[in-house]
Amino acid sequence: MKTENDAYLTLAALCAQGEHCQYEMTEKMRRWELSDEAQARIMQRLVSERYIDDERYARAFVKDKVRYNKWGRRKVEQALWQKRIDDDIRQRVLNEVDDEEYLNVLRPLLHQKRKTVKAASDYERNQKLMRFALNRGFTFDIIRQCLNIEDSDNPEDPEHPEHPE
Repeated sequence: MKTENDAYLTLAALCAQGEHCQYEMTEKMRRWELSDEAQARIMQRLVSERYIDDERYARAFVKDKVRYNKWGRRKVEQALWQKRIDDDIRQRVLNEVDDEEYLNVLRPLLHQKRKTVKAASDYERNQKLMRFALNRGFTFDIIRQCLNIEDSDNPEDPEHPEHPE
């Protein structure tokens, strides 16, 4: 079991290395079996000294998950909810990401996935691609836009006007 000061120093060092939210730090303190009063004092100190800022954390989290993990809005939103980020912060930060960024992430994903999907028809292939994108957390409207673009850009498609017979 850690003392209150040891816990503060450990958490401050952890927060100095990377972004963390209040929920993560509270869970650590709970596992260390610190009293609720000590947890509240430490958390208040970490927030007032700007080691922890849930909005700053949410911005970094959203950016990383969209750009590097290739997650869609719904999956990111759910992950933030699980981290107990306030709804107003969650919505504000998610609204900062425009649809074009999601399209730029999803287009190459669908393009790569299309190469590996086995399907008897274009309809079946599109259904599988749609399921894939929905599982990644993309919204239906973004998926539809990408699939429409993919279909119009796919000259191997027998119904495409430039398809060599």
